[in-house]
Amino acid sequence: MRVLLQRVSSASVTIDGRVVGQIGRGYLLLVGFTHGDSDAGLDWMADKVHGLRLFPDADGKMNLGIEDVGGAMLVVSQFTLYGDAQKGRRPSFIDAARPEQAIPLYEAFIGKLRERGVTVETGEFGAMMDVALVNDGPVTLWLEK
Repeated sequence: MRVLLQRVSSASVTIDGRVVGQIGRGYLLLVGFTHGDSDAGLDWMADKVHGLRLFPDADGKMNLGIEDVGGAMLVVSQFTLYGDAQKGRRPSFIDAARPEQAIPLYEAFIGKLRERGVTVETGEFGAMMDVALVNDGPVTLWLEK
């Protein structure tokens, strides 16, 4: 499982001109799955994302977590996180999980984040989505399990 996490002031997902997910302050998570991913990895990643302290305190140090700032998460499926562009000019996506495996993992991951008490909005798996965001500082992390 790979997650590209961006701390945002706001983010939204639009499909065919319709907003399907939108948050204010929080995290935009682009999430990809591979063949060996399991429930145990989902628990680890949900705990990691939920527990990160990436928001500044009164002294400007990243000491506050998502719940400390009343933040939310926008979770968007992104199979291209498993794109391999080492050879040639067109990436291979052979390492990305097929939809029949990835969809249940995606839905379970969203459920695990919600179980931790955070507000979670989503995109739509497999749809052509327009993702808009306003970064909250240059905070972007690559997480992998």
